[in-house]
Amino acid sequence: MRVEKLPYERIRNLRIDHDYTQGEIAGLLQISQSTYAQYEVGKRRFPIKLIVKLALFYKTSVDYLLELTDDPHPYWIDEIK
Repeated sequence: MRVEKLPYERIRNLRIDHDYTQGEIAGLLQISQSTYAQYEVGKRRFPIKLIVKLALFYKTSVDYLLELTDDPHPYWIDEIK
């Protein structure tokens, strides 16, 4: 039984909730499935450009993916001003 929280657990959960395989998301990101798997379990750190690409793909914010907020809705620059 796993008790520690994975650093990118929210990204993993989004993938599973949307019924995507690691291979499909790896293809979207143009990386290998094994590299993506290492990102998901925290063996490698996600490059920021890939996190941004995932946020756009899932229509959410980078803050949500990184668990800095629990609000999955993206915010836009116009809303901040």
